[in-house]
Amino acid sequence: MPELDYRIAFDLAPVGLVLSRHRLMVDCNRQMLEMFGARRDDLVGRSFEVLYPSSDEFERTGARIIASLDATGRYADDRVMKRLQPAPGQQELFWCHVSGRALDPADPHAAGIWTFEDLSEKRSIQTDLTPREREIAALLVEGLTSKLIGRRLGISPRTVDVYRARLMRKYEAATTPELVKRLLSA
Repeated sequence: MPELDYRIAFDLAPVGLVLSRHRLMVDCNRQMLEMFGARRDDLVGRSFEVLYPSSDEFERTGARIIASLDATGRYADDRVMKRLQPAPGQQELFWCHVSGRALDPADPHAAGIWTFEDLSEKRSIQTDLTPREREIAALLVEGLTSKLIGRRLGISPRTVDVYRARLMRKYEAATTPELVKRLLSA
């Protein structure tokens, strides 16, 4: 059995791990490659953008990370990500819990450590959602109000309400708590 060291711990961690610089993936572990259906060359040296359903979502998430870092440089959320090559039976888009830490909170994208956890077994994507609907769904699950979601996304609370109504129709939910329950159990 090989001697346990930090590299082995990184490679064999039960969650996806990525080291980044300026939103480029510098290194990643085996779980990350497996989760996203990727080879090392698909990710290392590339922008995180390849893991997002759209360029718009990549840009908005980057801005949200900067605006939401806590004093220690930590950030976490649930978001929809994209597999590069889904395994049989997997969906291309999936819910993922992402958490990380900027090494310098004053320059959040300079360097960071990120974890990725596939939430597919707990929550699947049942219907086609637009990028904005995916963002609002993720923030509703966090328990944010229309006002707070609007502030975080830079849109009006009334616009948030329009998207929430669309989500409620798509998920056949009569109330916001029912929508959140369906989003979590989908």
